Formats: sequence, C-alpha cells, structure tokens
Amino acid sequence: MPPCQNRLSQLLIAFALLPAAARADTLPAPLEESLARAGVPGSAVAVLVQKLGDGPPLVSHRSDEAMNPASVMKLVTSQVALERLGPAFTWKTRISTRAGLEAGVLKGSLHVTGGGDPRLSRERLWLLLRELRAQGIHRIAGDVVTDRSLFRLAPHDPAAFDQRPLRPYNAGADALSVDYGAIRLRLQPTAGGTEVRSDPLVADLVIDNRIRRSDTGTCGDPSASLSASTTKVGRVTRLSLGGSLAAGCTEAFDWNLAPLPPDQLFESLFRGLWKELGGEIGGHFRAGDTPPDARPLAETSSPPLAEVLRDMNKWSNNVIARHVLATLGASSEPGEDSVAAGRRAVEQSLRAAGVETRGFVIENGAGLSRSARISARSLGQLLQSAWRSPTMPELMASLPIAGIDGTARRRLAGSPAAGRAHVKTGTLDGVRSLAGYVLARDGQRYAVVLMINHPNAGAARGAQDALLEWVAER
Repeated sequence: MPPCQNRLSQLLIAFALLPAAARADTLPAPLEESLARAGVPGSAVAVLVQKLGDGPPLVSHRSDEAMNPASVMKLVTSQVALERLGPAFTWKTRISTRAGLEAGVLKGSLHVTGGGDPRLSRERLWLLLRELRAQGIHRIAGDVVTDRSLFRLAPHDPAAFDQRPLRPYNAGADALSVDYGAIRLRLQPTAGGTEVRSDPLVADLVIDNRIRRSDTGTCGDPSASLSASTTKVGRVTRLSLGGSLAAGCTEAFDWNLAPLPPDQLFESLFRGLWKELGGEIGGHFRAGDTPPDARPLAETSSPPLAEVLRDMNKWSNNVIARHVLATLGASSEPGEDSVAAGRRAVEQSLRAAGVETRGFVIENGAGLSRSARISARSLGQLLQSAWRSPTMPELMASLPIAGIDGTARRRLAGSPAAGRAHVKTGTLDGVRSLAGYVLARDGQRYAVVLMINHPNAGAARGAQDALLEWVAER
C-alpha cells in the first residue's frame, strides 16, 4: 500500500475510535438536511441525544445555550411537582359555614374555600351543591363568601402575551377557577349566518352575534376567521362575535373563549347551578377569608396529580401548568407571591437534582412566555434525573406518545418512531422544541432534546420528526 494511502487509513481508523463525545457536535445527517430545507441554520438549534445512564452524549450541539423551550417547560414543572407534592396529591375545594340551619334556611353566610384546583369543573361544582341540598339547605340567607387566599397572585393581564385576551390558553391561575376559566360556545352554521349557544348559560353575559356566512371557501379551522371582543357596563359583559364562516362550513362546532374574570364566572355558575337545584340566595357574592371556626359542609377533591399532569402534558394545557407552579409556591412559602415562590421552589429542586440552572428562567411554568429559557443540557440532565426517580412512571405516562395520543397523535404514523417516543413538544412564533424519551431498535432508551429559536422555526416540524426517527432507528 502506498505510504499516503496507509496514512489515510490510519487516520480513518483513529477517527472511528475517538470517544463519541469528541464527535458529538456533528448533527445527524437527516436532521441537518431537514433544517436546511426549512432555512434554519445550525446556529439557531440546540440538540442533545444521550443514552439513559452514564456515558457521553451521542449528540451535543450548542447544548449549553439557554433557549426558549416553549411548552417543553412543562416537563420541568411536572417533574418538580411530582417530587415535591407527590403523584397522589390532590387539590380540595371546601364549603363551610358558622351559621345554623332552620327549616331549610341557612341563617348566615356560606364560605367557599378555593384550593387551587385546576380541574374544578361545573359538573363537580354541581355535585358539591347537590350535597348541600341533600343536607336540607334550601335558602342561603346570608352572603356567599369566596376565599381565594391560598394563592397570592399579581394582577394577571390575559392580553399581555399575544394580545388575544379571550383565548383560553391566556387565562391565569386562580384559587377558585372553574372549567379552566372558559366557556364553550356551540356554533351552528345556517343559511343566513350562524346560531350561537353558550354552554353553560352564563348570567350577566350578553352575546352579540354578528358572524356572517361567506359565499365561497372550504372549511378548515372554522373559528380561524372569527373574532371576539368584550365590553363591560356595570355587571353586564357584552361578548361581541364577528367575522365570517366559509361556505364549506356546514357542521356545528365548538369555540372556547374566556370572556369573564374567574370571580364572575364562578359566581355565575354557582348561581345558575344552585337555582337549577331549587336553591335560593338572599345575600350577595363577596370575597373574604374563611373563619377558622367554620364547620365543614361539603368538599370535592381533584383527581390525583399524576392524572392531572397527563391532561397538562398530553394536551399542553397552560392553565393547569400555571396552577401547578402557583401550588408549588403556596406549599413552599405560604403567604408569599405564589408564582415567585414557585419559581424558587423549581430552581431549588433542579439544583438539588444536579441540573444546571445557569440561564434558567421559568416565568409561569407553562412555557407560554417570551422570557422563559433553559439549555438542552439542563433538559437532558432533568430527563436523566427523572429516569432515576421513583416517580419516573408517572412522568413518562404524562407525555404524548408519537403516533398514538395527545398532541403527538398525528406525528410519525407508520415510522420507526411511532409508539417509541414519549415526547413533550412546544410551539410559539419563532420556536419549535421537543424533549423526552425514545426507545431505539437496539433496545436502549435515549433522552432527546431539540430546540429551535429562529423566524423559520415554524417550518421545521420535519426536523423534529427526522431526529426522532434517527434515534429510533439506532
């Protein structure tokens, strides 16, 4: 063999024998090609792929760079909540009173104490009130006093993130929130326009329906061309609906909006349900603390935290994430700002688990944020720590499964990664991200993180799929 060829062979063999970490910054070819098609440079991407357990990363590209993770931040919130609160933790909503009951009349006020339950629904509220009626209470002579003191929260501006204050994902945390702070509108297209019904019927809400029908167009997302705004006069909120429906929209559909603040929505639902049960209220609704000597009348508990996290992560529910972070704060530092205390609790837990917190910013726990930041390395460390945790099964069960369920149900169908990737994805304007676990064909499971922060990130969904498939095929 000529000397030059012999030397080349030696170099190739030496390169092949280098530790994986020495070559880890090289992006997998399918990922690199997909990013190029989307017009996303490598300088806008962070990637980490590492086998669970010890050993160097298989891929580590810009993994120390703190980037916006969008909804992938819910992974952090979830793991810390499982460790600090426990998978069986529940939120409780209580009703109590100091008043006596005479001939079906409660001779004083009724106290409703919010426990921060993110899954409190009108159905469970109805059952709670039904229990009061079963105890013989027909009329509440005093006031209904709502106690939201568990959470200490700064004023929430639902328009702050994207100037869409009526979108349910912009609703804030509240210790006494019902139905995620939203109502459901049922829209039935007609020849001349659209019929709109509210479910539930909400007192002090007037719907001004000005939705038109278009003569052309196919029906994709029927609510995409609709608009909604509110004005308030006294206690009455006017919800104005506008825009047009394409001619191809002929089936009824639901449109969820959050037009009312939490206290008004709770009062309206309480009054409506109590009236349906044959109850009466003599006083008013007002805020106040629950007296320590109030005797309990009824209580409802949320599903356990592990089940609530499945709802949060499978469907990327921002309202639940906000409640979980506030709960972490309220439980660790009672009486302090619940969100700020929740942030501190998360950082303390991450550091205790050996997760790098340099550059870390969580803001609201949901990832619906322009300031949230975390590095791919930190997410990888979190995934490794969670894998060793006693609550690993609960975290894994909360994640969408590619090609199977949740927000990933329509992804990678028929590919090697379908059913083998448990991943949380995140999407904002200029952000695409994912993090989770992939079971490869070699029987090894890998922690996988990909974050893209670039104006063309919206075109890079294929890059996420390419990385998952590349790992799954190993």
